[in-house]
Amino acid sequence: MGEKRILVVDDNDLNLELVTDLLEVAGFSVHSATTAEEGIRLAQIAQPDLILMDVGLPGMDGLEAARILKSDARTRGIPLVALTAHAMRGDREKALAAGCDGYITKPIDTRTFVQDVRRFASAHKQGVRV
Repeated sequence: MGEKRILVVDDNDLNLELVTDLLEVAGFSVHSATTAEEGIRLAQIAQPDLILMDVGLPGMDGLEAARILKSDARTRGIPLVALTAHAMRGDREKALAAGCDGYITKPIDTRTFVQDVRRFASAHKQGVRV
């Protein structure tokens, strides 16, 4: 099947660069966007194997983007993981309610991030939310 394609949507350049570097070193092909609107458009066109969506995006937030992606027949089957600094009680549940298939908190743990991404991708194939 070749390398997995990951779409990363994050408005913070440093976060985007770190996540992209970690994923590319691990053999993933990475597309990136800095706004929810751009992420939605890229998801529809590129059809990635997984989407990592920052929740705290300017304008349309990542949860609204998740709702849109999960209501669109072209993108609803793509696993979508919230990538967020919002780690308060109830935030994980909000992300799952918006259609996210998983949740990773920032700052990311560079030692486990790639394994987490692989786990989300494989769990989604089995229909499991993580």
